[in-house]
Amino acid sequence: MTTYAYFQGQYVPEDQANINIKTHAFLYGTSVFEGIRGYWNEQTETVYLMRAREHFERMLQSAKILFMETSLTVEDMTETCAQLIQKSGIRGDVYLQPRFYKSGHVVPPRLDEVDTDYCCFVLPFGAYLDVNKGLKVCVSSWRRVSDNAIPPRGKIGGAYVNTGLAMAEAHINGVDDAIFLTEEGHVSEGSGMNLFLVKDGKLITPRTTDNILEGITRASLMELAQNELGMEVEARLVNRTELYLADEAFFTGTAAQVAPIASIDNRPIGTGKSGPITLQLQQIYMDAVKGKNTKYSHWLTPVKAQVASATK
Repeated sequence: MTTYAYFQGQYVPEDQANINIKTHAFLYGTSVFEGIRGYWNEQTETVYLMRAREHFERMLQSAKILFMETSLTVEDMTETCAQLIQKSGIRGDVYLQPRFYKSGHVVPPRLDEVDTDYCCFVLPFGAYLDVNKGLKVCVSSWRRVSDNAIPPRGKIGGAYVNTGLAMAEAHINGVDDAIFLTEEGHVSEGSGMNLFLVKDGKLITPRTTDNILEGITRASLMELAQNELGMEVEARLVNRTELYLADEAFFTGTAAQVAPIASIDNRPIGTGKSGPITLQLQQIYMDAVKGKNTKYSHWLTPVKAQVASATK
């Protein structure tokens, strides 16, 4: 099977989508991107893109931070995703990564007056984290980058060195992933995902001002918890010790989906297993993204398998 990429205005085999060694984005990490999941429904032979519009709207906001200009619309970029899925002939869950990047061959690390281009690739994609077991995580010794340094509210390529350092530390220390604190010592988010706690029947998550990515999956889970379980949801400042005393905890993100946490810093969370509310939300979320709960069909962009054009 040949997978395709969208590169320099054309659909090309992925191995032909290559940049010059002097490309600004390669030299300095000057790109912004999104991760979009597509969920395969065998009955309808359709891939459902989860909240594609919201992802592209956020990418345009990220681009604004880095002085990137484009004539592409949300609809244009959604169409590239649909075409890539169809051309690649993937019949299963997929992951797409669209990206704006500084494409000029410019050596100074300036952001103004450097050309911007758009690209996207697709690949078959299963679980990013093992969502069937509780994860062991640690609080990272690395702090989350701040809004006044490299803004986390933008998905900026170079900022993911911060993520890589935290993930590497976690893996070397024998756990699955990490939780960032802010420079002030408050809870921020996971290495590349948002974080939720359950305490006394309430769902708690750090504020958007605590240097988190304003997660699309995070927003979806908040809505599902309120609508489907009648839960109170609170976004507020969270202290480190609250992590240890939570009844349940879980990560959310496009890649992570809903990933239960069993322990933090060698302290069991709740019973030390995936919590009942977490597992309920996990199932509710998967029913929504796979098109099984029609109340949330407005979140989904259906792409029929190997047909001439995407269903809008």
